[in-house]
Amino acid sequence: MFNDIGGLELVALVVLAVLVFGPDKLPKVIQDAARFIRKVRAFSESAKEDIRSELGPEFKDFEFEDLNPKAYLRKQLADNEDLKELKELRSSFDLKKEINEVADAVNGKEPSGVSEASVPAAVNGSPVGGPDLVKKRENADRDERPPFDADAT
Repeated sequence: MFNDIGGLELVALVVLAVLVFGPDKLPKVIQDAARFIRKVRAFSESAKEDIRSELGPEFKDFEFEDLNPKAYLRKQLADNEDLKELKELRSSFDLKKEINEVADAVNGKEPSGVSEASVPAAVNGSPVGGPDLVKKRENADRDERPPFDADAT
């Protein structure tokens, strides 16, 4: 429950509790808080047992954590063979590499790891693999503004 509280934070909470409640009342406040937490846990467990008994014997192994969509999918895919294929597909796709390749193509740079000798020659001004995405005018003036595209805004 308190796995994310560090030592320094715990000390600060204790000092704050001593300042707010005082050293005389602090043990009674801790006992009352612990008693309240135990009652809430007992209430929730009894509510879970009531729901399980009302659902019937076919739901005797029903866990409320299964209602969480992530836990349900994880449980359903745990023994499925498609999970292995999904992990392989996920590990083979490198998003950063793909983004860098697209950025290099847009900026007109040569993709990293590809030399000009390995790239086939262009046919009619466009590369063999597809259309030329980098359209630069050869005599563009620095003071000239690019054309306005109403659909792009």
